[in-house]
Amino acid sequence: MRVIEKKTWPELFEKVKSKEKNFDVRLFDFRCSPGDVLVLKEWDPKTEKYTGRSLRRKVKFVLKTKNIEKFWDKSEIKKHGFQVVGF
Repeated sequence: MRVIEKKTWPELFEKVKSKEKNFDVRLFDFRCSPGDVLVLKEWDPKTEKYTGRSLRRKVKFVLKTKNIEKFWDKSEIKKHGFQVVGF
């Protein structure tokens, strides 16, 4: 199990805190696996500083888009893109 810290903006921080948002879309520039802990640190883009608030969430599932491109035609992907649906 790894602990991974990432910054998040206030409006998204609040949605995770209230449990309205139970997923995160991130650039695949770091490794993350089920069982890891994602620490979301609230970042204020106006002050360009961390607020001091953070949330810890256990990673349950990781979807990597390069793995799912084989299911759709490239023209369909270009036309529609992807969406992540959480539940």
